[in-house]
This record gives sequence, C-alpha cells and structure tokens, in this order.
Amino acid sequence: MNACTKKNIAALRKGSIREGIAAELKRNYILYILTIPIVVYFVAFCYLPMFGLVVAFKNYSPAKGIFGSDWAAMYGFAHFINYFKSDMFWQTMKNTLLISAMNLIFSFPAPIIFALMLNEIKSAKYKKLIQTITYLPHFISLVVICGMISRFFKTDGIITSIIVMFGGEKLNYMLEPSWYRGIYVGSEIWQSFGWGSIIYLSALSSIDQELYEAAFLDGAGKWKQTLHVTLPGIAPTIIILFIMQMGKMLSVGYEKTLLMQTDQTINTARVISSYVYEVGIGAQRPVPNALSYSSAIGLFQSVVNILFLCMANFISHKFSETSLF
Repeated sequence: MNACTKKNIAALRKGSIREGIAAELKRNYILYILTIPIVVYFVAFCYLPMFGLVVAFKNYSPAKGIFGSDWAAMYGFAHFINYFKSDMFWQTMKNTLLISAMNLIFSFPAPIIFALMLNEIKSAKYKKLIQTITYLPHFISLVVICGMISRFFKTDGIITSIIVMFGGEKLNYMLEPSWYRGIYVGSEIWQSFGWGSIIYLSALSSIDQELYEAAFLDGAGKWKQTLHVTLPGIAPTIIILFIMQMGKMLSVGYEKTLLMQTDQTINTARVISSYVYEVGIGAQRPVPNALSYSSAIGLFQSVVNILFLCMANFISHKFSETSLF
C-alpha cells in the first residue's frame, strides 16, 4: 500500500468520524444543551480554581496578584513545613482522623442496617411513614440542626434528662470536651442515616427474588438469607460508597464544627477544615501570609484525601471485582 492510498484511507476515516459526531449531535442535541450548565459549573467552580493552588507556594499579596507575588522560601514549601512543625498540625490531624474514624465505624454502617431493617417491613404505609420521618433531618438547615443539638444537651435538655434518668450527671454536655466527638458523630448518624439508606434500598430492590426462594427451599432462614443473598447482592454498592467515604477522611466539615464548638471544647473540636477557616478567613489566629498558609493546609488536605481514595480503591480492586477505576 503506497503513501497516497494511506492518506486517502486516513482522510476517509476522519470524514466518517466527523459525520458520526455531527449525526450524534443532531440526534441528541437537547441532551447536550442540558449538559451545558453542568459543564460550565464544573469548569468555573472546580477546574479554574485549580490555578489558584499556586497561592500555597507563594507569599500571596492581593496587591501583586497570584502570579505577581513572590515565591515562598524553601522552594515554595515554607508554608507546608511551617504547618507540619506547628502544634496545630498534630491537634488538627488527631481530631480530624478520630472523628473520621468514628464516622466510618458508626455512621457508615447505619444506613445499611436501617435499609436492611426497612426492607423487611411489609406494610407499605408504615414503611413510607418511617422513611418520611427519617428523611426529615437531612432537609433541615445545618444551623437549625446544631441549635437543636445544643438545646438537647443543655443542663435542662431532653437528652440530658434521659442521661440523668440512667444515673448520669446533670451537666451541659456541649461544654464537655470528652463528649464532643460522640455528640458530633451521633448527630451525623441522626441527620444522614435515613437519606443515606435510599441508595441501599435501591440496591436491595435490584436483587433477584428467585435467589431468596432458592435459599428458602435450601432451608435458609432470614439471617442466612441476609448473609448469603442480601449482603452479597448489595456488596458492590457498599464497596463503592466505602471507597468514596475513604476519599473524605480529612474532610470533616468546618460548618458544623464551627457551629458546635465552644471555648471549652475547641481543642477537641478543631479540625483541619475549621483551622483553615480560622487562619484564612476568620483571622482568629493571625499568622504571616495567612492566605498562602491556609491554602497550603487545604492543598495538603486534598492530597491526603486522594491518597486515601487511591489506597482504598487499590485494595478493593485487588481483593474484589469492584472499584472506582
């Protein structure tokens, strides 16, 4: 085959590709128009801000701008090193990892268990009533939720009264550092387990009912059906959500932390996200080049989250057939 023939074939292929793309756009143009706002959102708020990451490696000055500001010392890594050497690094890392680990142990399984229990209810009306009640906290404003939590755990709060009934002390538990993490994680479960169960209920509905019938004929009771049919059926969903949860190990939300913490509990409550807010915006803990310093902490947080995500995905891919990539 000579060079001229090869060029003709390549031209024909390019022409067919263009025609195929044009036909696809013409056939589904409405769908592509609908995707435009989504693409614009991700470009404007997710990709373009990535150029601002360079602030973490500079002594940022608003007057000079991002690219006009001087580079930080130590080849641009001065702010990272200063954070690693500070007392705040160990405090924020410890608090963040402890809360994330508690969320992983207690909050992550909660919607799975609830979905399994809800799936056993035969009455449609009763099932819808329970779903509606458990979904409600998800739609309540976080400010209102934190206000309710604070009221429940005050000296005369309803939960404090229950604790006293069982022999506990009559205290304002929102001011107790030893209680902060438990209250935080418990409120996370209350706020999210109902809404989080939707995904698992959907996965449960896709399980072939003939598998249950076969298990029943083999003498399997409800418990064995759950172990050998239900859980394997929703295992891919659990694994994917677990991997995504691992990718948020250092992303304990600063909003709820700032709303729940008090002067007495701040050393227990302060996490990486809230410390970034304090330094970069709140100006409660003034440091040199606060914007660059807080950007460096935020970048470190994102990098570690990616490492956790990749590690969880690698382990899942090695020991199962389910993974994100």
